[in-house]
Amino acid sequence: MDTKPLFLILVSAALFGVSTPLAKVLLENIDPIVLAGYLYLGAFIGLAIFTALRHAVQNETKATPLEKKDIPWLSGAILAGGVLGPISLMFGLRYVSGFATSLLLNLEGVATALIAFLIFKENAGKRVWIALLFMTIAGILLSYDPQESTFIIIGPLLIVFAMICWGIDNNLTRHISEKNPVHISALKGIVAGSISISIAFFLGKNIILDLSALYALTVGAFSYGISLVLFIKALKGLGSFRTGMFYSFGPFMGAILSLILLDEWIGWVMFPATILMVIGVYMVITDKHLHSHDHLGLTHTHAHTHDDEHHLHEHEEEISGEHSHTHSHEIEEHEHFHWPDSHHRHDHR
Repeated sequence: MDTKPLFLILVSAALFGVSTPLAKVLLENIDPIVLAGYLYLGAFIGLAIFTALRHAVQNETKATPLEKKDIPWLSGAILAGGVLGPISLMFGLRYVSGFATSLLLNLEGVATALIAFLIFKENAGKRVWIALLFMTIAGILLSYDPQESTFIIIGPLLIVFAMICWGIDNNLTRHISEKNPVHISALKGIVAGSISISIAFFLGKNIILDLSALYALTVGAFSYGISLVLFIKALKGLGSFRTGMFYSFGPFMGAILSLILLDEWIGWVMFPATILMVIGVYMVITDKHLHSHDHLGLTHTHAHTHDDEHHLHEHEEEISGEHSHTHSHEIEEHEHFHWPDSHHRHDHR
């Protein structure tokens, strides 16, 4: 089983996780709507530089470009995950500590998993559901602050809404995960960032252009740009359910940085929550999905290699490594370990 998607999603989670405490600091000088726009514009700028550097050493683009049929999926992902989600999160971050906000981000994985299972009918084995239970309990524990005797309702509700928006985004993006992830992320960045800044302008918000804005753009370049590319690549190999589960590492990284950067401490709940999170991750990693399954005849275009069990076709000229072209799959029945990737989205009885 290919473990590359696991590495990609862990790096993506770490990059995104550190954005929360950094955004908490930036909110001292920047309006929430403006900050949401800067983060996504920064993602676009970072990806533009990344694309230019890549083309300088590699002329051929391996991934499949976007098509007209992808517009509905991309538009929905931009609206939910690029505009509504980030703005809601930035407002919630005003009311909730960076530590608590980071840990509440675990709900994105839960939202993604529930949407994937209930609407898109992805498979979820028993061990994965047990892991989901452990991670959910861990998220609840880590969201509780023993030093405070009351709960702030507005902030957590805004963050929960943001996680639902990102869960929708993740599932919509899965449908175009075979297309060029850099192009997808860049479009999300420039369109979502421009919309947020435009909203701030029409609402009369103060759009500052100083060192704080530069910091925000830099955070966006890495935490929302490069992280998105890695996330999309992982989606193709893991499916929405498991990608969302592994992404729960990100909030924990943000929580640790919050302790250091913002001097926030949550008390005893951190320890049982950490144990539950480790158990949950172990259950997901060791989940084995094996059964005889059918592949219907399929013609599509995406980046692939010839060292797996589904791309054994030959070329007139020898081609090695990852490449992209239109190819067909014949009807086939076989049995092997697999995840719900682009070749294994079959029904389960």
